[in-house]
Amino acid sequence: MSIAKVNLEDALASIGEHWRPHIVGEVNGSKLQVVKFKGEFVWHRHDDSEDVFLVLEGRLYIDLPDKTIELEPGELLVVPRGVEHRPRADEEVHVLNVELMGTVNTGDADDAGVLTAPEQYLSR
Repeated sequence: MSIAKVNLEDALASIGEHWRPHIVGEVNGSKLQVVKFKGEFVWHRHDDSEDVFLVLEGRLYIDLPDKTIELEPGELLVVPRGVEHRPRADEEVHVLNVELMGTVNTGDADDAGVLTAPEQYLSR
């Protein structure tokens, strides 16, 4: 077992594409991912996993069926499993995302296309 710290700023600086999460750690069967968002994602849900969004930089909007929640740096939101949601950002936002290993980032969305990202670890 290797124990090493992760600098989130450095990890995010190495990511060039939006909507492409990179795994920086694992805890209790969940993946800790850093990701950059810009624009609108697809409406989707995860039937088997909560979705945690912690904003590190920028402003993130999480659209829910009945409201929109705005998140600023230092704020987080837990979207319960099975709840339809859509992340979006007018300007680039940096996020730490937590969900179960094996969870597809686009959830149940059939029309996600290029937004569906493979699970990938950050190169160290």
